[in-house]
Amino acid sequence: MDMICDNNYTRLCGSMCGSPVYSHSSRAQQFYIFPMEVERLSGNRDIINIVVRQEQLAELALDGSGKLWVEGQLRSFNNRHGQGAKLVITVLAKELGFCEGEDENIVQLTGSLCKPPNLRTTPMGRDICDLMLAVNRHYGRSDYLPCICWGLKARDAALWPVGTQLKLQGRIQSRNYIKLTEEGPVEKTAFEVSVTEIAAADSEESPLK
Repeated sequence: MDMICDNNYTRLCGSMCGSPVYSHSSRAQQFYIFPMEVERLSGNRDIINIVVRQEQLAELALDGSGKLWVEGQLRSFNNRHGQGAKLVITVLAKELGFCEGEDENIVQLTGSLCKPPNLRTTPMGRDICDLMLAVNRHYGRSDYLPCICWGLKARDAALWPVGTQLKLQGRIQSRNYIKLTEEGPVEKTAFEVSVTEIAAADSEESPLK
């Protein structure tokens, strides 16, 4: 397991809901991508895109169905093609296999706050704070991962300055929304980490280790 996973760890258990398709090549390796459906406790479902190496596909003979567990890292890249979301969030699978049992969706991140927090109130009167976390990885690169906090955690998060080192735990969620374009309304999907626990990395009161 990559040592940098100490900063960026994801574990999922859910159902494949699409066949793998070619994604890209990097460092003489070919990568494929497929959607995984993970059920929340509420019964709602998140669709999360999983990136795997060609060797992993061949070993498991993944065909677009079945229940899998995945351990890996959250990754981001900027989509410059003008279609879909500008910031694309995926899970890079380090290990995976077939499984049974309840769905899981766990994310643990340590990174730097790279934009001022955005505190706002939902139409239902609930406080929510948007955060952008820069999480380091190898080769001098970083993943820029959108996160959201709710309630008291949102009000606390709004006070952190840019550059604050944060540790958090949460889950990946997908959210459909309508964007108005010159061609008319277009349905798009946003991905973010819904935070359950968060603290400054050097805080002695942090519940996260």
